[in-house]
Amino acid sequence: MASKQRTSDMVLKGPERAPHRSLLYALGLSAEEMKRPLIGVVSSFNEIIPGHIHLDKIAEAVKAGVRIAGGTPILVPAIGVCDGIAMGHPGMKYSLPSRELIADSCETLALAHCFDAVVYIPNCDKIIPGMLMAAARTNIPSIVVSGGPMLGGDLDGRHLSLSNVFEAVGACKAGKIGQKELTDYEETACPGCGSCSGMFTANSMNCLSEAIGMALPGNGTIPAVAAARTRLAKEAGMQIMKVLAKNLRPRDVMTPAAFANALRVDMALGCSTNSVLHLTAIAHEAGVPMPLKRINEISATTPNLCHLSPAGPDLIQDLHLAGGVPAVMKQLAQAKLIDTSLVTVTCKTVAQNIAGAVNRNPQVLRPISNPYSPTGGLAVLFGNLAPRGGVVKRSAVAPEMLKRTYSARVFDSEEAAIAAIFGGKIKKGEMVVIRYEGPKGGPGMREMLGPTSALAGMGLDKDVALITDGRFSGATRGAAIGHVAPEAADGGPIALVKNGDKIAVDIPAYKINLLVSAKELQARAKKLKPFKPRVTGGWLARYQRLVGPADIGAVLQ
Repeated sequence: MASKQRTSDMVLKGPERAPHRSLLYALGLSAEEMKRPLIGVVSSFNEIIPGHIHLDKIAEAVKAGVRIAGGTPILVPAIGVCDGIAMGHPGMKYSLPSRELIADSCETLALAHCFDAVVYIPNCDKIIPGMLMAAARTNIPSIVVSGGPMLGGDLDGRHLSLSNVFEAVGACKAGKIGQKELTDYEETACPGCGSCSGMFTANSMNCLSEAIGMALPGNGTIPAVAAARTRLAKEAGMQIMKVLAKNLRPRDVMTPAAFANALRVDMALGCSTNSVLHLTAIAHEAGVPMPLKRINEISATTPNLCHLSPAGPDLIQDLHLAGGVPAVMKQLAQAKLIDTSLVTVTCKTVAQNIAGAVNRNPQVLRPISNPYSPTGGLAVLFGNLAPRGGVVKRSAVAPEMLKRTYSARVFDSEEAAIAAIFGGKIKKGEMVVIRYEGPKGGPGMREMLGPTSALAGMGLDKDVALITDGRFSGATRGAAIGHVAPEAADGGPIALVKNGDKIAVDIPAYKINLLVSAKELQARAKKLKPFKPRVTGGWLARYQRLVGPADIGAVLQ
C-alpha cells in the first residue's frame, strides 16, 4: 500500500501540502498517523434517536479496528431523524428529505477531505439508505456497520414493539383498553437503545445492507446491547483496510445481481414498504435500473419465510437466534433464488459467507419447503388509480383483504383522516384515501402509522383499507397501499377520487383500479385545480421543487 498513490495523498504529500498537514497536526495527529490511510468514520450518533444513542460506542469500536489494521480513523458526523418521534405531526415532513441531506453531507465530507475509505455507522430509517446512496455516489471503498436492533419489551410474557403502542392508542380510543393499560404499553415496549425491534424500516434496511453485500454478516440482526455488536464494529474497522487494499468499491459490490439478491431477501423477510423507495434510490445512485415491475417479478417467485412484527409476533432478536440473514440467504440459495458468486465487503463471495449458516428455528424462519406463502412479502399494484405503481406489504394483509372492492372515503391530509378514524366516522368496507401527502404534495411523503395503527387498534384492519400517495411506517399492517404514483400534487388519478367511488383491489394479481369510466375521469381532470404548495420557505420548499416521483425513489432531480 505504501508504494501506491492514495486519495489522501492530495492533502498529505509534497511540500505544497504543508498547510494541510499543519491543520492535521492541529487535530493532534502525529506524523506517523499521517503516513497511514485516512479512514472516514461517519457516525450518526445523537441524543434524540433511541437507535443512535449508543453509536458513540460503536464508533469507538470501529476506530479501534481501523487502528489495529494500520489505518488512521477520523470521526465525522451525520444527522438523523427519529421517525417515531416525528410521527403524526408536521415534523414527519422532514423525515424522507433528511435522506437526501445525509447523502449530500456524507459525499461532501468524504470528498472534501480526501478520505481513502469510509465506514458508515447508521441505524435508523433514512440514515441507512442515505449513507448507502453516498457510498454508491462517491464510490470510495466503504463498509456499513449499524448499531443493531432494540430488544423487544415484555408485558405479561408477551413480546412488545413500538407498533403495539401505536395500535394501543387506537384500542384506547375505541374503549377496548383503559389509560392504565396504555401507560403499561408505553413504559414497556421500548426497553433500551437500538432500532425498533420489529421488521420495520430500520431493521429492514440493516438486513438488506447485509444482503446486498455492503455490511458484514450479522449486521442486520445482532442486538444493540450485545457484546457481539461491539465486536462486529471492530471487525468492520479492520475489514475496511482489506477492502481498501483490494480497492473494492461500492459499485463493484452493488451490482444489478446484488440488488436482485437484496430484493429476494426483502421478499423472504417481509420487509417494510419503504425498502422499495430506498432500494430504488440507492440503485439510482449506483446506476442500476430498477423498474417497479421487476420487483413484482422477483416477488412472484420468492417465498415469504418470516412473519416478523408487524406481520406476526416474532421480533428481530428471534430472527437473530434463528440464524439471521445468512440463514435466510442459505434457504434462498437452496432453491437457487440468489446469486452466490457475488463479492461482498467480506472480500469473500456470498457462498463463502453463508456456508456455515444454519436455520436454528424453523418456526421463526420457515424452510424453503414450507413458506408462509409462495410469493414475497411486498407487492407493487398497478391500474388506473396507480399507473406508475403503489406498494403494499402483502405479508401483513389479512387473507380476506387480498381481493376486495371498497367504497372510497377521501381526505386531503393525514390529520383530516385520523380525526375521522378516531371520531368513529369510518365504516367497514370503506377505503380511506389520503392524498396530497406525496413527495411534492406533503411535501416530504409522510409516514402514516397513526391512521393505520388506529384502524388496527380499533379492530378495523380486516375491514377497512387505506391508500395514499404518502408512505407508511414499516410497523404498519393491514391493507395499506402507499407510494401511489403519480401523486395528487402532480395531477395523478388519486386526485380525482370522490367519496363513494368504488375501488377494486386484487393484490395477488398486482392490480388496483378506480371503477369510474375514463370519460368521467377526463371530466374530473378538467375541473382539477392546480396544486398550491403548502410550504413556501426553507429547506422543504427547495425539496418540493427538486424531488422526483416515488416510483423512482423520490430522489432529488
